[in-house]
Amino acid sequence: MSITAERRSALISDYAVKPGDTGSPEVQVALITERIANLTEHLKTHAKDFHSRRGLLVLVGQRRGLLDYVRKKDQKRYEALIGRLGLRR
Repeated sequence: MSITAERRSALISDYAVKPGDTGSPEVQVALITERIANLTEHLKTHAKDFHSRRGLLVLVGQRRGLLDYVRKKDQKRYEALIGRLGLRR
């Protein structure tokens, strides 16, 4: 259910704005999106796991906040990010 170290480092290297970047909004959104995908798969088999469902909703809210921040700062950067991640909106 959690992200492996290899997958985490791959996501960081793919979405990093500059070398050594681990905290940019793009990297944070990519990591949160991966966690959301894992939790969604978990909830497909464990439909009554309401604690994990609440965690999923918290992650979705965090991602929404980060995406709103990126959109406010730079619209083109936002559009490129949601295009790469395959998100709607």
